[in-house]
This record gives sequence, C-alpha cells and structure tokens, in this order.
Amino acid sequence: MSASKSRLDNGLTVILHEVHTAPVATFWVWYSVGSRHEHTGITGSSHWVEHMQFKGTKQYPADSADSEISRTGGVWNAMTWIDWTAYYETMPANKIDLAIKLEADRMANSLYEKEDVESERTVIISERQGSENQPIFLLSEETQAAAFRVHPYHHEVIGDKIDIESMNRSDLYKHYRTFYTPGNAIVVAVGDFETSQMSSKIETHFGKIPKGDKPRVFIRNEPQQRGERRVFVEGDGETAYLQCVYHAPAATDPDFFPMIVLDSILSGASSFNMFGSGISNKTSRLYRALILKGLAAGFSGSLSATVDPFLYSITCAVRTDRSIEQVETALNEEIEHAISHAPTEEELSKAKKQARAMFAYSSESVTNLGFWYGFAEILDDYTWFTKYIDKLEAVTSSDVHRVAQKILVPRNRTTGHYIPNDSKIN
Repeated sequence: MSASKSRLDNGLTVILHEVHTAPVATFWVWYSVGSRHEHTGITGSSHWVEHMQFKGTKQYPADSADSEISRTGGVWNAMTWIDWTAYYETMPANKIDLAIKLEADRMANSLYEKEDVESERTVIISERQGSENQPIFLLSEETQAAAFRVHPYHHEVIGDKIDIESMNRSDLYKHYRTFYTPGNAIVVAVGDFETSQMSSKIETHFGKIPKGDKPRVFIRNEPQQRGERRVFVEGDGETAYLQCVYHAPAATDPDFFPMIVLDSILSGASSFNMFGSGISNKTSRLYRALILKGLAAGFSGSLSATVDPFLYSITCAVRTDRSIEQVETALNEEIEHAISHAPTEEELSKAKKQARAMFAYSSESVTNLGFWYGFAEILDDYTWFTKYIDKLEAVTSSDVHRVAQKILVPRNRTTGHYIPNDSKIN
C-alpha cells in the first residue's frame, strides 16, 4: 500500500503508510521551524525548545514519559536542523497509541518550568563548548557565516553562545507557542496499523488542538556572491583542515538532482537521512586526487537538501607532511576538470548507482521511512521522496556538466583554512 496524505480542519498534515512486515510502528511529528526561523538574539532557540519538549507536561511528566516508552521496548528521540525540528517514537505497533497521546499533549501543553530552562541552559552551553573543541566545527561555523551574510543559514543550529547565555523562559515559550501549532506541523505514521484506525486516533488526539496563527517569518534571500571569500581559523590540534563550500541549489530546484550526481562523482554520495552518513568512495575523483596521492588523511563531501539554497561542502584533513596550500591546489584542479569536462557515461552510471544504493540503505526501516516522508513534506511534498529515484535516473551527463559550470566557480566559493597552533581561540 502506498502512502496517503490528508489534512485536519486545524491545518495538521497527516501522512500514513502501512507496512506489515513486522509488528512495529513509528510515529513522527515534524515542525517547520529550525535555525532558518531565528534571528540575532534568539539563535539556538529552536534547538533549545527541542530540549524543553522533553521536560514534560502535567499529563506526562518527563520521567514518566521516558519510563512508559522504555517499558514498551520502544525508543524516542528528536532532532533539530536548519529547516525543521522533528520528534519520533518507534515501538511495538500495539503500543503506538502512547506516542500519539504523548505528541499531541506536548504540542499543546509543555510546561517550560523556569528551573528546567536554567538546567538546559547549562547543558546546551556545555554542548556548545564541546563542539568548540572540534576543529571542523570551528572551521565550518566560520565558513558558513562567511558564505551567508543576510540569510539566517548564517548561524549554526546550536546558536551563538551570547544568545544561549541571554535568552530566558519567555523567549523560549514564545518560540514554542509560535511554531508548535497544527498548521505548522506534519504527522507521519509508518508501520503495522490500519490506515482508517490510525487516522481516527490522530483526529481524536490532535484534532481538538487550536490551529493557531500562521507564523510570521521574515527571511531575506541571500544575494549572489560576487567573488571568492576566504576565512582563516586558528586553534588547538596537530591537523590542518581545508574546507571549500559552494552555494548550492535548494531541494526543489531542477538543478538539485544533477548536483546529487555531481557530488557522487566527486566524493561519494551524500545521505540526506539524519540517521546515515555519506560514502567516501574509493573510486571517486577526490579520493584518487587527495588520498591516493598522499595529500589528505581524509576528506568528505556534503550536499544537503534544504528549503532555501544552502551549501555544497568539501572538507579535507591535511596530512602532517603536507600543506593546506598543496591540498587546495589539488582540489581546485579536480574542480576545474569537472567544470571543463562532462562526466563519461560510465562515470555517470556508477555515480547514479552509488546514489541509489545510499538512498535505498537510508530508507529500509519504518523509522527511516518516517523520516523521509516528513523530511520531503517539509521541503516540498512527500512525493519528493517517492519520485527520488525517477528524478535521479533522468539526470544526464550534460546536466551534471552544466551544473558544475554553474555551481563550482570560484566566485561562488568560500574557502576556509584551519591552522593548528598551541593556543586556544577565545
């Protein structure tokens, strides 16, 4: 049975897909809110609100919700990213009612006690400090900030430390009440259930929640970059890193699927599923140019499916006996080759095959399917997911070449160097 989509009177989008291979079900609630919806002063609020949603309601205090789910043998978690925040439970199908009741309750009735706000402030500051111990985080934050000057993709999901320190309970509760409404949410259920029964249960528990006002979001489009930007970061460690990022098309752009294939050719296919990671294919161009030639100790390419145009990034760990400049020269030579030469049909076929394999691997469980349906609906429509393979197969060598010529040009690039030293950067 294929997926079905409906909408409640209060605006809640509902996507259901029966899978009867095992007595398991997953239940997801997606909200169209992430760091994209923040501004200076409240950066990191979406991520912090995600933390607060686990602090309980009157009906489901924090400890009781966790223990009830654990007793079923189920799992629950959440994630926040630039475009969205998502919550899910995966458990025995005959216990999934608990997830429905819990998610409906915390959509409307989360408490946000002052003491919980303060305890999570400490947790998130510690999380932020832990990230700052990672050279790649420091480099990525600076590179991303340089690439985006006006669009809110400028800042990291975790937020700026100064905002984490200054936000209060009122800021967070306002963010919660603004964005956690049925009209701004998507419910996804996948697994061993009957669609009519699941639909009725969702209507019972979510249908009575007031629709709420449509969130007013002011997002400025990023102007076209007019020249290469360069950033330099100094920090602890022994390894130097190079990161090159290019402004890349949004998920709904016709150029996005050719970009998927180009990414696969250069570095190995990226995974858009938050439960998976990309592949550094040993037959990829950058593996041959950087690893086999002894320039880089490791590298990764990353393409993200996003609501607005985001970034295609290539990150390299420089070998200690090599310089960042040597790695950058070799990387740029491969980029220039991609611009000047279309991929061969054999190379195109291998890249598509790898991208298909990555897609198949990342959608094989009910939990992964729940992710994909909600993710695609946030981006565009759930059919973005169901038509993925067809759109991938339609990509031609000339499509890839055209996109390389458009995207991988120096004026569209921001280059970052991480330079290790013996002192910390404050």
